[in-house]
Amino acid sequence: MAKKAKRIKIDKRLQLKIVNPDAAGIDVSSTEMQVCVPLDRDADYNRTFGAFTEDLDKIGDWLISCSITTVAMESTGIYWVPLYMNLVERGIEVYLVNAKSVKNFSDEDKTDEIDAESLMLLHSYGLLKASFQVNNFAREIRNLSRHRDNLIRKSAKEIQHIQKSMELMNIKLCNVISDITGKSGQSIINAIISGERDAQNLAALADERCKNSKDIIAKSLVGNWNEDLLFTLKQNYYLYQFIQKQITECEEKIGTLAIKYSIVLPPQSKEIIRCKKKVGKKVKVAFDVEEYGYKVFGVNLMQVPGISEGSLLKLIGELGHDFTEKFETYKKFCRWENLAPNNKISGGKIISSKLPKRKNPVGQIFREIAVSISGSKSPFGDYYRRIRSRKGPMAAIVATANKISKIVYMMVKNKTEYNENLIRADEPALLMRKMRNMQKSMAKLQAQIELYQKKSVLQIAS
Repeated sequence: MAKKAKRIKIDKRLQLKIVNPDAAGIDVSSTEMQVCVPLDRDADYNRTFGAFTEDLDKIGDWLISCSITTVAMESTGIYWVPLYMNLVERGIEVYLVNAKSVKNFSDEDKTDEIDAESLMLLHSYGLLKASFQVNNFAREIRNLSRHRDNLIRKSAKEIQHIQKSMELMNIKLCNVISDITGKSGQSIINAIISGERDAQNLAALADERCKNSKDIIAKSLVGNWNEDLLFTLKQNYYLYQFIQKQITECEEKIGTLAIKYSIVLPPQSKEIIRCKKKVGKKVKVAFDVEEYGYKVFGVNLMQVPGISEGSLLKLIGELGHDFTEKFETYKKFCRWENLAPNNKISGGKIISSKLPKRKNPVGQIFREIAVSISGSKSPFGDYYRRIRSRKGPMAAIVATANKISKIVYMMVKNKTEYNENLIRADEPALLMRKMRNMQKSMAKLQAQIELYQKKSVLQIAS
């Protein structure tokens, strides 16, 4: 494991100590890789390689021949991924670093050779901080999970296109049926595509459980049947069906990878305690995410309010099973998620505490969870509404997401199941605090009233 920077005293002076003598630096680009090793490892210590697979293999072979055990590389787009995975499979520890941490140390004449040498030098002294990376098993699930999200977004876009085509035909089915992609909506759309135009016959296809009557549904199905709009409706609907099929196939593939990932995970000694959340057919994942999440994290995170099968699947791919080992405390975890204030202190005073303008995928997941429980009766919903009343909705989302991520971290680290009683606020104490605040406000108002009364008396006397 690569080490952090150390200082040593030499002749009453402090100097940095080389803590990673077997370190190398790699400057990554789309067409070539610039690799630099220590001067004593090879006469040609700063080499240029291509970006093809055979070139990546040559890089790995050369680094091993030079006795390199740890490598630092910049996170340039997605070009670093193949080389990163190649080196990790060879047993070389790879530090993926932010380019900002190297920018201020480079010479004025910026070249690939200088960048690679700067990376090697800084890493040898332990001055670089590695970005969080999951293992290769979790990375595969993460890639498919992100692909699944893209498919879901495309599916939602096609629903909007279907609605647009129907609105242009003045077919008001969206006004009388809550979900046009449900059983009733799809039956009616299929009949329209097949050539049915009679409103009564189309309305008869609606399920008996629809809130609106068949007569109202029939009125909404009277419109102009333009051929161009019928054609776009047909193609958009078929595209929606195709994307839904792709989502199912993607989920099945994730389930297959989950079985492979489960083999390398430590076995759980206890049986899973299932949550009692109702999962709709439309958002139901094609495999048992709850059980697989329990195998990965050792606790059932779906017990936490707001965490659904979809969000749990995303957390599995983004974090992996050992994320608590890479973040020493929950504070570092929340800071990495961009859910903790970035306090800037000068002269003993906080001059700024705004969140950095960057997006973290895990932080976004917890923000979505916070929004989903904003109106719930859970402790998180109560907490969200208390913060919103004082600081507004944006601050409430961040604060609630921070609270949920802290609980998730502690659950996984300590292998303890979710207990609502431990996080529920002390209601009597909250009511007492509200009463004290109201008393202070009443006292201020009373003082203002007395001041105005004194002024009015002085004006009358004068």
